[in-house]
Order: sequence, then structure tokens, then C-alpha cells
Amino acid sequence: MISDAYKRWEEEVLRPTLSRFPERKERFATPSGIPLPRFIVPNDADRTYLHKNGFPGAFPFTRGVQPTMYRGRFWTMRQYAGYATAEESNARYRYLLAQGQTGLSVAFDLPTQIGYDADDPMAAGEVGKVGVSISSLDDMRTLFRDIPLEKVSTSMTINAPAGVLLAMYIAVAKEQGAEIRKLRGTIQNDILKEYLARGTYIFPPAPSMRLITDIFKFAAAEIPRWNTISISGYHIREAGSTAVQELAFTLADAIAYVQAAVDAGLDVDSFAPQLSFFFNAHNNLFEEIAKFRAARRMWARIMRDRFGARNPKSWKLRFHTQTGGSTLTAQQPENNIVRVTLQALAAVLGGTQSLHTNSMDEALWLPTEKSVRVALRTQQILAYESGVADSVDPLAGSYLVEYLTDEMEARAQDYLDRIDRIGGALQAIENGFMQSEIQDAAYQTQKAIERGEQIVVGVNRFQVEEEPDLERLSVDPAIEENQRARLAALRARRNESRVAELRAHLAQAARGDENLMPLFITCVENDLTLGEICHTLRDVWGEYRPEIW
Repeated sequence: MISDAYKRWEEEVLRPTLSRFPERKERFATPSGIPLPRFIVPNDADRTYLHKNGFPGAFPFTRGVQPTMYRGRFWTMRQYAGYATAEESNARYRYLLAQGQTGLSVAFDLPTQIGYDADDPMAAGEVGKVGVSISSLDDMRTLFRDIPLEKVSTSMTINAPAGVLLAMYIAVAKEQGAEIRKLRGTIQNDILKEYLARGTYIFPPAPSMRLITDIFKFAAAEIPRWNTISISGYHIREAGSTAVQELAFTLADAIAYVQAAVDAGLDVDSFAPQLSFFFNAHNNLFEEIAKFRAARRMWARIMRDRFGARNPKSWKLRFHTQTGGSTLTAQQPENNIVRVTLQALAAVLGGTQSLHTNSMDEALWLPTEKSVRVALRTQQILAYESGVADSVDPLAGSYLVEYLTDEMEARAQDYLDRIDRIGGALQAIENGFMQSEIQDAAYQTQKAIERGEQIVVGVNRFQVEEEPDLERLSVDPAIEENQRARLAALRARRNESRVAELRAHLAQAARGDENLMPLFITCVENDLTLGEICHTLRDVWGEYRPEIW
């Protein structure tokens, strides 16, 4: 009986939560004074409700991972930012925090993402262009100057060298006097989607997975509030996948990470509560909402039934959402504000834990302060003015939303079954199955746009003659030379014999099974650079070379 189950949920889940985290208001109501219930449940005649939906904060979490969701606190408003030098990015972070942003999200430049220092010949022409340039602990100190790391939540979009950047972050926090166990944030650390869709990999799969499980083990003991991975459907969707493929391939990658950690000897409940996810939000409002609801339900069952996790925290799929970069248009860029609003609304109605809203000008160049502020204000208007945060899972029970949630789950499960038959996510990536599915979906979408079957306002319908009149942000090419000079000064003042000793130790550890995270921290604290650490590992492990299909 739903009514009996509801009473048990009130006693076992809701009351303990409210005693620790009271709701934002004593009373929620519409502007006309109509009371808003915490959430709505059907009557006892609905025989499928408890199996498919249940209650928020309880298995299978279809209706949200927290009992009160945004009635307790809003999602984290985390604008993705970073460009040029650490000084300039630090100024942008402090600006965003002053404007009401509630979490930091760091974008790194391409050399940093693939483990090269700013003075490496491979970095020429790319330093600071698509994110901030970080080569050393000095850069990381500057990036977070005057930002108390114990008091903010920081997300870092970094994958192959994630352990090294996390080590730098921990080292800076220690210098600030922070209690390391209180650090909150996320590293993306999702190498499988790099092989699949994005391309900023360094090492072959086996040592890459070893780095990830080393981080799982280290973080469980030392930084238990840190999300050790952000398993990312975002880039799969940006590469052209459908929403179903985004969901299925993300969960397939997640299954591979959990299995790798279990195979490495970790107890599933020791690391699973620190896993997090990262999804895209596109324009079709109801499909996106259904995707998020289905994702929670599927993950809860995967963790409980497939991996035998016993801790309810291990069953919860917590996720960050970013609005769809690939949906933005260079034509009539102001239209992107409307697209981003729709996508952000889908993420909120779908129960996201944190959200980045893209800026209107990102199809043209790096966003300016004004366009970033408009993107942040979009989230704030949704939170404070729209009322969508005042009731949990408000679209539950909609015939359309429940139908789409069931369909999303069934179609994604079909993909998971096919991937299992292939041998798992890594094998499905290595033989090109997932890449081929994404490429075909992207091709079909492009053909539909070119034929006019799929309308993109301002691109294939409702065009105007225009010249963009938005303010432009440009990156000074002199920053590359300045970064080179800073690295030269660093190398001139550090203890080179200690550097050589640590590089030798790192190479030896990479050949064995020692957990590399404590050594990474020691290395960066002794001024080894990102590139030097990654080159040492390249010498031992080699580099990944994808097959051509």
C-alpha cells in the first residue's frame, strides 16, 4: 500500500533529514496563496508506483536523491570558467562568487589537459586558449588566491592527469591551513569517454584505470567528501549521440569503473558514495527530464542488484548538468539565452545537484563577463522566481513524462545488454561499437537539419542578415611567453637533485602497485611540474594510440 509505505518513509527518511537540514521556508505556496505539497503521490490503486517511482531520497530514487530536494537547498550554481593565466581566471572566479555563484568549476587549457607544460613545444599556440594554463603548484596557488578552499566546492574538468591536478589542489589547501578531510569538489577523471568521444587521453587503458582506482582508494581514506570521478555523458552527447545513447554509454562506462575498482580489491561501498555523474541538457524538455529520472532508477538497481552495494548512498546517482554547447548557434546568438533557459529548466525539473548554464556567445568565442552574468542570472531566476524548486519532482505522474521515463530506461537497457555481450565498455570502445553508434546518430541529425526536417531557429529557418555586435573576449598571445618565463624561474630556484630523485621514485612506483596519489602530492610540493610528472609516466606506460576503424 502506497499510504503505508509513505508513513514509513516519513519516519525513516524524511524526519531525520528535516532534523539536520530544515527546508528553506516554513510554507511553500503559489503567488495566489495555493499551498504547494512537498510532493504528490497517487492513490493506493496505482500498483506500479512504488516499484517505478517510490519516494524522493529512497530507492529507486526516480524522484530525486534527497527527500526534500530544492526545498532544502538549491542546486549548486557552478559556472564553468577559466582562460589565459591563473591571475585572470582567479579574477573571473572572484567575480562570479560575488555575483552569487555557489561553486567553482575550472576549465583547463588543452596542454594542461594532455599533460604538457606551457613551455613544451607541443603546447605552442594553445597556452591559455580554451582554459587556464596550469603547469606547477605556483600556478595553482595563484588560481585560488584569496579563495578559501575549505569553504567552497570546486569542480575540475581534468581527466588523464586528474590525479596530478588533485594533488596540486590538496597541496594548496594544506598551505591555506584547511582541514583536508573537509575539502569538497569533483575531478572529472573519466578516461573512457576520452577514448570514446573527446580525445584528451594520454596513457593506455590499463594504467589509466589504475590511476582512477588509486584515486578512489586514496580519496575514500583522506578526502571522503570529494567526488572522485564525474562519469560524463556530456561529451558523448556533444559528439552527436542521442539522449538514449548518452544515458546508456555513460552507465556502461560507470559499470566498467566500478568493476575495475572491485577487481582491484576495493569494497564497493568504500568508494561508490563518492562517484558522481555529468549529463548534458538539450532542447527537448520532456525527453531530457525523463533521461535524468531514468538514470537514477537504473543506477540504483545496477549498484544494488549487480554489484551488491549495501549502503543506500552507493545507490544514489548524483549528477551535474551543463546546458548543450552543441545546440548553441553563431547566428542570432541572443537566441541562445532562450535555449539555455529551456535546458536549465529541464535539468532542474529532472533533479540535478549542480548546474552550469552556457553563455550566449560561446559559439563565437570565450564568454565575456556580461554574458557569463546573464547565464548565471538564468539559474537564479529559475531558483528564486519561477517556483519550480518549491515541490519535489513536480512532473511525476504526467502520462507523458512517465511514458518517456520508461521508454528511456528500456532503450538504454537494450544498449547495456548489447555492450555486456561485447565484453563491456572498454571492449565496446576498442572495437568501435559505441563510436559508430554516435557517428551514425550525428550524421542522421545533420541530414535532418539540412533537409529542413529539424528546425534550428536562425540557421535553417527564420534567418536574418547580421553582423554580431557582442563584446568579444580575446586572450593575449603574450601569456605563452610569460608562462615560459615563470617556469624557467621555477626551475632555476628549485632543488634539482630532489626533482631527479622524485622522478626516479615515480617511475619505480609506476612499474609496481604503489598508490600514486601520495607521491603526486610530494612531487608537486617539491615543484615538479605537471609535464615532468606526465612525461615520467609516459616513459613507463607509453601513450594510447587508437585503432582506425
